[in-house]
Amino acid sequence: MRMARTPGGNEEEMKSFGLTDKGRVRQDNQDSFIIESCTAKDSLIVALCDGMGGAKAGGLASRLSNRAFVSYIYAKLTSRTKRPIDYKAVLQSACAEANSVSYEYSQFDEAYKGMGTTIVGGVINGNGNGYIINVGDSRAYHISHSSNSIYQITRDHSLVEELVEFGAITKEQAKNHPQRNVITRALGSEENVESDYFEFTLQSGDILLLCSDGLSNMVTDLEMLDYANEYQDPELVCRSLMSKALKRGARDNVTVLAVMK
Repeated sequence: MRMARTPGGNEEEMKSFGLTDKGRVRQDNQDSFIIESCTAKDSLIVALCDGMGGAKAGGLASRLSNRAFVSYIYAKLTSRTKRPIDYKAVLQSACAEANSVSYEYSQFDEAYKGMGTTIVGGVINGNGNGYIINVGDSRAYHISHSSNSIYQITRDHSLVEELVEFGAITKEQAKNHPQRNVITRALGSEENVESDYFEFTLQSGDILLLCSDGLSNMVTDLEMLDYANEYQDPELVCRSLMSKALKRGARDNVTVLAVMK
């Protein structure tokens, strides 16, 4: 199990925590996450990837794409330009860079052909403004403290999500569908990739939660909300959700990351 935290130095600063586990069935962990503090812009850069394409290839795609994504954003946030940051353009370009790194690597070695990864990540400023991008079925949730509610920010790029939208199956049926792990977009599998971009605002006590499908397939949205309300602490929320997923059998790698304003 791997973990990382960025404790807030005072009550006004954001707190964050993340951890990942290979689960109860898989031999390797193809998930990865990064929490990077950017003090120059009073921001946190966060990213979570869920690799695919075999243990060796999937793990590599996940790590390569994650680091390329975060490094690109960090460089843009710390550049000396005085122009306002276009977060949509920065995140889309970071996603394209992450895709290129994995795709180009897969072209050099037959063992890595077809490797890919999901990604969900972005930037959260100290004032609570957040910018998120995603490819695949790793998710971002906004948990509101004041309204006691949870909202899925991102939309899954998956076969079952399309079936739900077409009315072919219900959301409940999607949870146990035999093809629930089939995704329709991934980084690294093709030369170009389409990403989705979102903006949101965290109020005091709100939590941004990122997770791989290894968590969202084992824990309900309501349980995420309940733990957030009970603990109001990123580390305790993440540890509790991880414990719940592992106790239920954790058939896949499990990764969860939380940021609280």
